[in-house]
Amino acid sequence: MNEELTLQAPPLTVSAAEADRLISQGTAPRGMTVLGHLNLSGRQALTALPEDLAVTRLSVRGCYGLLHLPKGLRCFDLDAAETNLTELPADLRVENNLNLSLCTDLRELPAGLRVGSLSLVNCTKLAALPEGLQVFFLDISGCLQLNHWPAIVALRVGRLTARGCTGLTALPANLKELSQLDLAGCTNLTELPEGLRVTSWLDIAGTGITELPQSLRGVRLRWNGVLVDERVVFRPETITGAEVLATANAEVRRIMMERMGMDRFFEEIDAQTLDTDRDPGGPRRLLRVALRGDEDLVCLAVTCPSTGRNYVLRVPPTMRRCHQAAAWIAGFDNEADYAPLVET
Repeated sequence: MNEELTLQAPPLTVSAAEADRLISQGTAPRGMTVLGHLNLSGRQALTALPEDLAVTRLSVRGCYGLLHLPKGLRCFDLDAAETNLTELPADLRVENNLNLSLCTDLRELPAGLRVGSLSLVNCTKLAALPEGLQVFFLDISGCLQLNHWPAIVALRVGRLTARGCTGLTALPANLKELSQLDLAGCTNLTELPEGLRVTSWLDIAGTGITELPQSLRGVRLRWNGVLVDERVVFRPETITGAEVLATANAEVRRIMMERMGMDRFFEEIDAQTLDTDRDPGGPRRLLRVALRGDEDLVCLAVTCPSTGRNYVLRVPPTMRRCHQAAAWIAGFDNEADYAPLVET
């Protein structure tokens, strides 16, 4: 009885330079293993990679002609930022870091995706995270359409960054413990789930959150990256102008002014008047306040001709005349070119 013998070539293991050459020629075999960092960034002519490719670090950043990643791709780190990928292969394996930032056509991720760090910054067409996602560090900042959390997600004791996710209205109830949570600019988020613990810091600047659940009482709070106390975040009406001026830290002082409002701040302090005049909208004053360890605060106080309401608008500290400041606010470099007939 004759037996048919099938011979298979052993898997090809090559250096990154050799892999680059084979891929450029279109002769890279399936199942190729690459030693080291295969950097294909910016290759506009690159449209495909071999299937079952294994590489320690792979970068295809800015390869706009690459619309799909190959089946069986295995990496320790994968940088596919700024590409036109719309989806990822179901069997993709990335052990450590997966960067998909600015993949503005990306619409979905494979179920069961497991990775150490996942960056989806400004993936503006991504509406949902995949079921069974497992990740330690997740950045979804600027994912404007993201509004759905999977029923099963394991975001382990790490960091969740979701700055500017305006479509986000809630966090999942099964989210239990994080080290850092940044929700700044999530304007439609009004509450956080009871039972959530954050061990390092929480940033809720610009959200609709007005109080924290019991499980988050005592957490360190940030406002746009600046560490502040609970009163600045939740009771800004109690901040006084004198308290602001007495604050030595320039960043904290800036947040306090922002939270109490510039109009009220100038009502409560004794500011120096640099100039006064009148325009078609009414009287104007150019005000200055000296700040410790920082440049002078200079603002133009104006009156809205429609509502009669007073406004204080910050201008560069070099401004010395009301008209000069008003021209700068209107976008004119040369104040002589600014001559409105009516202020609106």
